[in-house]
Amino acid sequence: MRRQVLLFLSTLSLCSVLGQVSYSIPEEMSKGSLVGNIAQDLGLDLKRLKAGKARLHVGNSGEYIELNKEKGLLLIKERIDREALCKQTTPCALHFQIILETPIEFYRVTVEITDINDNAPTFKMNSMLFEISESAVRGAKFVLEKALDSDVGINGLKSYSLNPTDNFVLKLNDNAGGEKEVEMVLQKPLDREKQEHLTLTLTAVDGGEPQLSGTVQIHVTVLDANDNAPVFTHSTYRASLMENSRKGTSLITVTATDIDQGTNGLLTYSISSNTEGISDLFEIHGTSGEVRLVGNIDYETSKHYQLHVKARDQGGLTDSCKILFDIIDVNDNTPIIDLMSTTQSIAEDSRLQTVVAVMNVHDADSDNNGVVKCFLSESVPFIIENTSNGFYSILTNTDLDRERASEYNITVTCSDEGVPSLSSSVTLTLQISDVNDNAPVFERSSYEAYIVENNTPGLSVFTVKARDSDWNQNARVSYILEDSSVNGVPVSSYVSVSADSGVIHAVRSFDYEQIKDFHFRVKAQDGGSPPLSSNVTVKILIQDQNDNPPQVLYPVQTGGSLVAEMVPRSADVGYLVTKVVAVDVDSGQNAWLSYKLQKATDRALFEVGLQNGEIRTIRQVTDKDAVKQRLTVIVEDNGQPSRSATVVVNVAVADSFPEVLSEFTDFPHDKEYNDNLTFYLVLALAVVSFLFITCLVVIISVKIYRWRQSRILYQSSLPVIPYYPPRYSDTLGTGTLQHVYNYEVCRTTDSRKSDCKFGRAGSQNVLIMDPSSTGTMQRLQGEKSILDEPDSPLEVRNFLLWLCQSYMLCVCSLRI
Repeated sequence: MRRQVLLFLSTLSLCSVLGQVSYSIPEEMSKGSLVGNIAQDLGLDLKRLKAGKARLHVGNSGEYIELNKEKGLLLIKERIDREALCKQTTPCALHFQIILETPIEFYRVTVEITDINDNAPTFKMNSMLFEISESAVRGAKFVLEKALDSDVGINGLKSYSLNPTDNFVLKLNDNAGGEKEVEMVLQKPLDREKQEHLTLTLTAVDGGEPQLSGTVQIHVTVLDANDNAPVFTHSTYRASLMENSRKGTSLITVTATDIDQGTNGLLTYSISSNTEGISDLFEIHGTSGEVRLVGNIDYETSKHYQLHVKARDQGGLTDSCKILFDIIDVNDNTPIIDLMSTTQSIAEDSRLQTVVAVMNVHDADSDNNGVVKCFLSESVPFIIENTSNGFYSILTNTDLDRERASEYNITVTCSDEGVPSLSSSVTLTLQISDVNDNAPVFERSSYEAYIVENNTPGLSVFTVKARDSDWNQNARVSYILEDSSVNGVPVSSYVSVSADSGVIHAVRSFDYEQIKDFHFRVKAQDGGSPPLSSNVTVKILIQDQNDNPPQVLYPVQTGGSLVAEMVPRSADVGYLVTKVVAVDVDSGQNAWLSYKLQKATDRALFEVGLQNGEIRTIRQVTDKDAVKQRLTVIVEDNGQPSRSATVVVNVAVADSFPEVLSEFTDFPHDKEYNDNLTFYLVLALAVVSFLFITCLVVIISVKIYRWRQSRILYQSSLPVIPYYPPRYSDTLGTGTLQHVYNYEVCRTTDSRKSDCKFGRAGSQNVLIMDPSSTGTMQRLQGEKSILDEPDSPLEVRNFLLWLCQSYMLCVCSLRI
């Protein structure tokens, strides 16, 4: 057994043919016979064959060869009959591919099937009958049926021999197709009288080893004189035929003539071609010579057909001609898409140009009808490339994103260039596997929530929610409270976050008066590897509750002293007695305060402002009104429910201090409180005395200084031009200040208490500015301050009066 191995290796791209190997084996090898060591010839490791799941891809062909992955051998799987596989086609070969996965690789393998001499020549007819006129001339030719030999090449039909050769000899002619035409040539005239029937043996011999042969009997009947044979007008006829032409189509008409007359001139046409299957495709009308189509013509089966037509007259004379049909291809075959290897799933972070499928596409038509182009019919992030003749690869063209599309249906359409164009398509389903490439995203850029103070610890405040576009574990979000502090206290002591649900709980009870709002950050982290995260700012605002009653700031309520407001009996209606000042540490409407008079010694004398807490007289004070008036004012907020506080205001209706003291002497006092009051009165007396003496010294000094200056100016005899500030005028000679000043004196309502009352002065000084004047101040002298005019009667009198009153008040208090 002869085995030839031809190896061609080439390195192309990942998805291209990486190698090609050819083998040559004879037909009829037994099952399990060795074809070749494919692993050695391709330089592949046996481990690579196993790991790559090596397999043979034979397409539409039969599986005659199998792969032994354990040993890397190609073995015969089924007996191969070259004649059944390829008929007369040479060379005869099996073409298949070896496919490897991870990564995808494939190699082309060609196994040529060589012929062995296992078929003897045979004749289609059991015997051949000839009726030959005795008048047949020497050299008359009689076409014999050719023998058939399924073998090819040297094993095919080689020669013929005829026995006996008394009257006939064989003549072999080579036709245009390279075939031998067998003719029996008359070399010795026949004599019917001597021998009416002749039996000859035609033997066909092939060239194989051992040589095989086949025979057929030729029976010759000698007829009476017919000395003219038919003659065709052309020895060769040629015509074109479209494949898939309809049955019954008239193709061509052949014509032969016989100059004999009568029955010897009547001709009969017949097809004598020995090509198998010709009679199933063509027929000829016996008398007209018209050739018609009776079968289906397929260009892909045969591109040319040759018919041998014989014309025979009634005398048995014949002539022959050839008809050559050229089959014209019609685009009647759609491209065949053969998926060799596909990928079911690919990661979304796969690199560009990643191969997801390899396919083989072929079209049985020829020329433009067999030229195929493939494309992807939908807008998908993939491209298709022709890596080699008929082989295509589908590759990624852009970055994949599972969040945009988790699955692609890739439709591959292949069309030829025939008219009209034919196409076929196949759809691949490709899953995109997820990669953790998306961080969780909160539904809002920031959160703001409200919680009412005095809440129960553990109360659910609200929920933060983040979504992750990834899938499965990569999309599982956990919530984490980031470390921070609020007023120096860890935020975890204020709130907590549920890791699974994102629910924020209050850890403690909040007090609006201590903290009104605070911020913290929550981090959302997915379950990918490595994990991705994002955070959001959360602001909690504490809402106020009415949990604090109003607090009275004035008048101050003390346990050991009595505060009284003095109202002169000459007070008019609406006289402001005092003002109750209160605050509420709550906020909003919880801090809106209203004042009401709850109790009063004389309700007809006083009223309280609802909003401002001012206590005013509502009628003229009379002598009949009691000196001692006691008012109880309630301060109430606007909360729900409302809270309140009360304050007692003592009012003294009197014009003089002794009258007030006589009414308020029966109140008990605390000893310690009186000691403190005495200390402060002594201190006040010392301060007033110091200020009085200092003022007297300053006034006397200034008076002496001004007297000396006036003496100097008088003695110098210089003119005196006094300067006055512009836009000022002196009204009633009371000074140069441009504002109104109210002088008040401090006096106590009870010398035994520490509270002091600032009363209104008996008179006010009003300074009026004249905006239209260029103004000078008419003064007795040109000085600009009260120190420059120590003898100004009004200023000096008021100042000294204030000092004297203060001094007398302190002395009286000490005596009491």
